Amino acid sequence: MFRPSPYLDNAVNRCIIQSEIEGGVHLGDVAPGTVLEVRTENRAYTIRYQGLGQALISGHPVFCPEPTLVTIHGSTWGGSMIKTGYIGRGMRLEFAPTAAPPVTTSVIRDVRATD
Repeated sequence: MFRPSPYLDNAVNRCIIQSEIEGGVHLGDVAPGTVLEVRTENRAYTIRYQGLGQALISGHPVFCPEPTLVTIHGSTWGGSMIKTGYIGRGMRLEFAPTAAPPVTTSVIRDVRATD
């Protein structure tokens, strides 16, 4: 579990702790080839994790209608601070297709690994 840092603002510490309570997936704990289903407020994404922050993602009609290779940066609370390598409920997923600006999703409602 996260211990509040005396070097971070209380609001930031609260967000980090809340992300641990809400739950999510640490990509460092995910084996390459694992398929994750991520449901946001507006979309349902399928992510096939490739390892080292790379994934094939689909589920958005404009950015990734077909499986698209992306770099997963992590999750944000809607601002500039990012929890790298993490896909967390109550947060927004940030990923970047090759040679394109990052995409930030709506708020994640659920994330789970499938078989």
